[in-house]
Amino acid sequence: MTMSVRWVMAATVGFAVVGCGAQPAPEARDEAAATTPTVIAAPADEASSYTVLVGGTRIGAANITRTDDGFAIEYEFRNNGRGPTLNETISLNDRGYPVSWAITGNTTFGNAVDEMFEWSGDSATWRDATGEGSADMDGPAYYVPQNSSPYQLAIAARLLLADEDRTISALPSGELRLTEMEEITLGEGEDAFDVTAWALSGTSTSPTYFLMDGAAFFGVVSPGFAVLAEGQEAHDEMLRARAAEYGAQRYEDIQQRTANRYEGPVAITNVHVFDPATESRGEPSTVVFEGNRITAINPPSIEGMTQIDGAGGTLVPGLFEMHAHLGESAAALGIAAGITSVRDMGNNNDVLSGLIANIEIGRVAGPRVFRSGFIEGRSPFNSNNGILVGSEEEAVEAVRTYANMGGFHQIKVYNSMDPEWIPAVIAEAREHGLRVTGHVPAFTDANAMIAAGYDELTHINQLMLGWVLDEGEDTRTLLRLTALKRLPELDLDSEQVQSTIDAMVEADIAIDPTFAIHEALLLSRNGELSPGAVDYIDNMPASSQRQARSAWAAIESEEDDIAYRGAFEQITAGLAELRDRGIFMVPGTDLGGSFAYHRELELYQTIGMEPAEILAWASQGMADYLGAGDELGSVTPGKYADFFLVPGDPTADFKDIKTISMVVADGVVYFPSDIYPEFGIRPFVDAPEVTVAQ
Repeated sequence: MTMSVRWVMAATVGFAVVGCGAQPAPEARDEAAATTPTVIAAPADEASSYTVLVGGTRIGAANITRTDDGFAIEYEFRNNGRGPTLNETISLNDRGYPVSWAITGNTTFGNAVDEMFEWSGDSATWRDATGEGSADMDGPAYYVPQNSSPYQLAIAARLLLADEDRTISALPSGELRLTEMEEITLGEGEDAFDVTAWALSGTSTSPTYFLMDGAAFFGVVSPGFAVLAEGQEAHDEMLRARAAEYGAQRYEDIQQRTANRYEGPVAITNVHVFDPATESRGEPSTVVFEGNRITAINPPSIEGMTQIDGAGGTLVPGLFEMHAHLGESAAALGIAAGITSVRDMGNNNDVLSGLIANIEIGRVAGPRVFRSGFIEGRSPFNSNNGILVGSEEEAVEAVRTYANMGGFHQIKVYNSMDPEWIPAVIAEAREHGLRVTGHVPAFTDANAMIAAGYDELTHINQLMLGWVLDEGEDTRTLLRLTALKRLPELDLDSEQVQSTIDAMVEADIAIDPTFAIHEALLLSRNGELSPGAVDYIDNMPASSQRQARSAWAAIESEEDDIAYRGAFEQITAGLAELRDRGIFMVPGTDLGGSFAYHRELELYQTIGMEPAEILAWASQGMADYLGAGDELGSVTPGKYADFFLVPGDPTADFKDIKTISMVVADGVVYFPSDIYPEFGIRPFVDAPEVTVAQ
């Protein structure tokens, strides 16, 4: 599915905040701030068109039309066969604050957008996908839309630039803060000009970086995604590199505040160690590590060591997120979630290389990374990760490129690849000792990929669609998701289904189901809390709370609702069937890991897996699967110090996995209670007591 652009989209088109029901008005900070008439207007020469780019490739546009009292905006992009389509009409008052905002269209996965905001006199009302809200207005406040174009950053920025402390109240709640990053000179000689890079933060887990040319909006940038004024696309690569550095500096600062490196050996006392080999929780023990290696369990003495009180909790080997598209935020929050290793399933190769380098030198927090070489065919629907190819020869050469680069353990095939090229890709991969996994390319089915020699299939929908699609239907589009509505009519005992499963068993092929993303896609509804978020959502920042109460797909009728719910039931039943037949599964989210990964693991209980079995599978099982079982996967002397502490017993109640008090990753000690506030997340449990050796 490749979710990375979905999350970039969420980060760049609006600082979403929760808006369910009536809420108190933001308080004015002081009388001067509430009454000052100063505002910076949009310059007459500001661009009217902006280009949307992913990795330097144009994928869409934003067009801005001035009206008598504001703007009309058209915003659309398509990447990987999908993207948002939004139309906005915004009216501003004489201060520059939005007083009327109407947004219609569709989100990336098709959920209808019909959002509105109205501010009149001393009251404001709004409606978004989560429901309706209102506030009494004691002073000005900026409405943060749930879905909008990047141009809303320009409107907010001009208000913030006019504010003395560059902080303004936000609706439905919270506040927005503007921080100057740097001035950047673009162009050369007489054509050179300066833009200023800014960070907007306050209601989300991470800041958004954008550019202003004075009061004129120039664009928004992230390491892989950019929206730039038309005609300025040549600056894309340099500006995305600057955004990557802003992120790296932010996460370096977080690392300096939250990473604990203790001199000498460290003893974790009074802790029950989970053993994947026996799938059991041991008697109270003391575990010692020094540097990045575990050195002893129950040594004769711990005198002179730094001591961490396990308080009778459980020490669990570090977990493996097996379907990541890693970025800095996911890396840091993954560590806080006990994810000490990830398998990256496709990325901007240069961006990921830079992130891995920063993790390895300790500049930023992050897991060990097992890389997949992403190869995609060129088409109007292609993803823009990895290497794009237009022929079998280019596809084979891409395999050689990854092999020569080193550090890749497998090739991942994507949607727009010609199925006829796959045997040659697999043959070349075998020559270099690389596994092959991936989507089922369009216009073929899982049977063909199994016969061609896939080692693993990604996403349960990619397998099951072959049983419900008609010949010639194009899965490069949202059809690969919307066609899941047909699953309730599928007979899992049919010859068609059973013959595919037989082929999987015979070929010893694994599957990466991404269970949790299908739950989110099929069961999320507007105005209802997504079932996967129930246990953590109250601790999350407002933007996450709003997102968790919004549908992904377009649920346009009662029949759609029933069909999508039935589809998830069929997916669950299908996974239970695969498990009963002995087909190996790997747990991964395609959702950024962290809390979603905890839900991914939890869901496997619905197909008959026990908590201890799941923990063993997600730790030692995945280490073995990736060929790293001698170094990772268990709390064993000699292995890397990758593990985490939970106060409870997750072998008895798997939900205890969601309350982690300490993580050790490559010998560095982290306390999630330190990390989470950096992202606006309220910690779940306190850190353990530490006595540092003198």
